[in-house]
Amino acid sequence: MEGTQWKGSVHRIRKCVVDLLSMEDDLVDDDDEDAWELMGSDLRLKSTFLYCDLNQVISHAREERKKVLTDLANKLFSYMEQLDHAVRIRSMSLTQACYNDTANVLQEVMAALMPLR
Repeated sequence: MEGTQWKGSVHRIRKCVVDLLSMEDDLVDDDDEDAWELMGSDLRLKSTFLYCDLNQVISHAREERKKVLTDLANKLFSYMEQLDHAVRIRSMSLTQACYNDTANVLQEVMAALMPLR
């Protein structure tokens, strides 16, 4: 059962990463309050899933991979926190910049998970 949970975590991480990377097309208009709220809610939900699933993957990783994955997860959540802040203050330019940083780290996460199939 534990192997199934681990595989499920990796699958959910990949799904969240793909969803977040596809958000670039949906970056909101400055005037659309509902879109800002929806984006913020979506970011926080996906961040929660990523946190739980990355924790699961890191805890079951080999010792030599744990530090790399932990550092990558810390970097990701730092950028996601900045992105969430940019969305909360509804700054389109800051949101775009933070999104670009977050997207780069998300691609690093995907690359780090490739050997974990």
